[in-house]
Parts: sequence; structure tokens; C-alpha cells
Amino acid sequence: MQNTASKTAFPPSFVWGVATSAYQIEGAAAEDGRGPSIWDTFTHTEGKIIDRSTGDIACDHYHRYAEDVDLIAALNVNAYRFSVAWPRVQPRGAGAWNEKGFDFYSRLLDKLQEKNIPAHLTLYHWDLPQALQDNGGWLNRDTTRRFADYAAEVARRFGARVATITTHNEPWCTSVLGHGTGQFAPGMADPAAAIQVSHHLLLSHGLALQAMRAINTPAKLGIVLNQWTATPATASAADKAKAELEYAKSVQWYMDPIFKGRYPELALENIDRTAFFASENDFIDIQQPLDFLGVNYYTRAFVSAETPPKQPEGALGFSDMGWEIYPQGLTDLLLGLHREYKLPPIYITENGIAVADKINNGRVDDQLRTDYVRMHLAALADAMAQGVDVRGYFYWSLMDNFEWNSGYEKRFGLLYVDYATQQRTTKDSALWYRDFIAGQTQARDAGSSAGIALK
Repeated sequence: MQNTASKTAFPPSFVWGVATSAYQIEGAAAEDGRGPSIWDTFTHTEGKIIDRSTGDIACDHYHRYAEDVDLIAALNVNAYRFSVAWPRVQPRGAGAWNEKGFDFYSRLLDKLQEKNIPAHLTLYHWDLPQALQDNGGWLNRDTTRRFADYAAEVARRFGARVATITTHNEPWCTSVLGHGTGQFAPGMADPAAAIQVSHHLLLSHGLALQAMRAINTPAKLGIVLNQWTATPATASAADKAKAELEYAKSVQWYMDPIFKGRYPELALENIDRTAFFASENDFIDIQQPLDFLGVNYYTRAFVSAETPPKQPEGALGFSDMGWEIYPQGLTDLLLGLHREYKLPPIYITENGIAVADKINNGRVDDQLRTDYVRMHLAALADAMAQGVDVRGYFYWSLMDNFEWNSGYEKRFGLLYVDYATQQRTTKDSALWYRDFIAGQTQARDAGSSAGIALK
């Protein structure tokens, strides 16, 4: 499974990183004053998680962070993306701050600084304090103000110690999977609620940016959106129309308010607007300038109007999640965004693949993951060669972890985690990524931006 790119197009300043999120790795769910989140409640509700697991312990990163940072450093990366657990630093989502929670993140930042690894902090990776959910959660407009207060406090404490601060990670997941289909916490299956939640998430993003800038936060500020191309399964008018609507309801629904100050008309025509409230003034708050845009890409949407729907052939295979491996979609997505919007610098903040990994004689041979990363880096290089300003790439994920409603059965990590012992094992793909980054560094030091071969 080889790609055709022979050289990279990554400049010497390019950021190479790995990413995680708090609930998926930290554990210590009830330690040192941490309050419950909606994911604690959701995972402890029967039937919500496929393997009936929880994030109570996860990868025990709360206690093993120093070891984990050493492992990050061994990968040659120059960036680590992680999230703060809101209920760990403010147990009820309002009111008193939990100093022991802040102390944990301060120790983590100390360790990253010791290893010369810049930190990229995410404020919200889906773990809303349960106390706020009890008061309506993201359906309650007041939560947008609570989020802005939280953002300002984190930025006040850590803004000078991190390279970037992201407001939200993948608001599409919070709104659609959390409130539209019920697959994710808080488990609501109400499409109309999902639309209102999406608006409040965007509003909270804008209010948080303003709150952080009001205190002159030195960190660069942005948002991370999960995005994909929408490919019609056939050339039929029905498939083309459905694909266009899919793109409008997913990518444009979040991009247009931020960059154009409005929602896309095609999407608005296909929702119940009687259950949706957005003030015109809200778009002034939402349309704040970004220092960067984070793009998470895993696969494309393959759209069919037929019943049952046509499925992609998957010429390059499928992940253990059942997602088609389609690197060309990353190039197409970035070029489309570049044409449609006036963009700030972009980071690929997540890209990765779940593989059914096994340890064999102390080794994890995950060639499929190596191929996936190689092909997507080639696709990224193609987009950059055509003018897209991409500043960095973060592999998802540093280590195997709690994969939301899939529990521990899906492995995205560069590091294999034995959950019974918490032993971490470096996979073959991690060794490839380490050596690839080393090759980039050697090329930089030699005064070349060509890097090393991607095939």
C-alpha cells in the first residue's frame, strides 16, 4: 500500500505532534476534588458503552503523566496536544476552582517544558461538568457564559505556558452524536436539540475567544473542527443533492458562522427552524478572528440516496472502525476550504486509524497504520504544494485509550496499552513516525525543506 509522493513539502518550522484528550486517558475520575462529567454519568449507564467499560481508570495518565511525557519525547515530536478536564479544575462548572486539578496540569506542563515539547491545550473535549448538564447543559444558553469564564481562568493561569489554546474539539460530535443520535454523552436523541446545541457551542467559542483576549492571553487561539468531503455514490442527481446537503450540514454549518457570519442557506432549508433560536447579534460574537483553525480528518462521507445505500469499494481498505481509508479526501477537503474561505493557518489536529493491534513477542506490527499516516502526509503535502497554509500535523492518538462508546475495543494509538497492567509498548508505526520526524529534522539542519521520502 504505497503512495506516489516521493518527497515531503514540509517547511523547517512545521509542527509534528501527537494528541490525546482528558477523559480518554486520565482516569482518577474521583480523585483530588474532580467533579463528575457527563461522560462519567453516561458510561455508568447500562447499555451505553459497547464493552460496558468506563473512563474511571482509562490509561491512568493522571498518575503516569511523567512516564508518558518521556514516551512522547522519545517520538521526536515537537508538540503535544491535550485537553483540560473542566470538572477537574471547576467541579460544578461554575463557582469555586479546584487547585489540586490545576496543580496536575501545571505538573504536566512542567514536565513538557523539561522535555522541550510545546503544549497545545484544548479547553473542551466533551467532558461537560454534570452539574451544568443538570441545569440544561449546552441547551441552556447560560452555559456559554460559564464556558467563557472557564476559558478565561485557564488562559490566565496557563496562557503564557502553552503554544495554542483550542476552545472546542469537534462541536459536530457534541451536537449530533451527543444530542441528535444519543450515541455520545449526554445521550439525547433529539435532532432539533442538536441544532440548538451546535449554535450554543459556536456562541461559547466566540465568547471564550473574547474573554481570553480581554486578558491579553499570549497563546494563539482557535477551534478544532472535524471535517470531511462528501462524495456522491453515483452521478445521479439524487446522490449529488444529498452529498451537497451533507457537506452543508456538517462542514459549512460550523465554518460559515465563523468565517461568514451566517449559517448556510441549504442547511437552514432542511432543519426545523421553529425549534432553533439564534440572535443576529450572536454572529458578531461567533465571527471572531482565529489565530489558527484545527482540522480533524479521518475519512470521507460517501453519500448514497438509495435504499439500502451504496457503500464505498474501499480500494485502500478500511479501519477497525469500519471507516474507509481515503487520503485523497484530505487534499480535496483542504483545497475546498482554501477556495471557499479566507483561512488562518491550519493545523491537522487529528488524523489516525484504529487497527486491531496485537502484541507478538513484545512487538506490535501495525503496517496498516504506518501506511495510513504515510499516505495522509503525502495527501497533506499535495494540498500544501497547491497553496494551503498548513503549519502542523498531530497524530491521533499518542496511545490506545477509552474510545468513547466503543470502550477499549478500538485502538488508535502509536503506543499499545495493556489496560490490565498499564504497560505501554511502542508500536512499529510509532518507530516509523519517530524516524520520519528525525529525517525532517536532518533535512532542516542540512538546509533543505525536501525532507525524506514518503514511499
